[in-house]
Amino acid sequence: EGMILAAEYARENQIPYLGICLGMQIAVIEFARNVLGLADANSGEFDEQCAHKVIDFMPGQSGEIHKGGTLRLPAGSIGPNFNFYTQSGNTSDNERHRHRYELNNQYRRELEQAGLVISGVSPDDRLAEAVELPDHPFFVGVQFHPEFKSRPDKPHPLFLGLVKAAMEKE
Repeated sequence: EGMILAAEYARENQIPYLGICLGMQIAVIEFARNVLGLADANSGEFDEQCAHKVIDFMPGQSGEIHKGGTLRLPAGSIGPNFNFYTQSGNTSDNERHRHRYELNNQYRRELEQAGLVISGVSPDDRLAEAVELPDHPFFVGVQFHPEFKSRPDKPHPLFLGLVKAAMEKE
């Protein structure tokens, strides 16, 4: 719940936010609760009984499968709709994942109509890979792990974007 409050504070106060994996899921839960008004929105991982599982198991996943060695590569389409990537000139679409829970597509249209841009999707358009708020200085959530493609002399553009937005906030 503390992470959800932090995401809410960042969203409402125009504080730069980069949600990676669980951080993206937290941003979606916060947005569903406080913008859509779904007070009990949550992840099936945290509350299996909640009425609005805006985050839930990926299609074909279950709690009984072996959890090791499940890195997904490539991620899919992070592309022209991803405003941050368009601005940074990055055209990468080969990001790496390790997770079981995803944005529940039953809420996708409602989230988008309320202003959350689903800006990156899997090649088959089934899985949301990135979300952002276009009217925010930098509010980006990604399912993938940009740290896997970041090096001390060549940081991932998302980290550069976050630092740049934070510097401009001062």
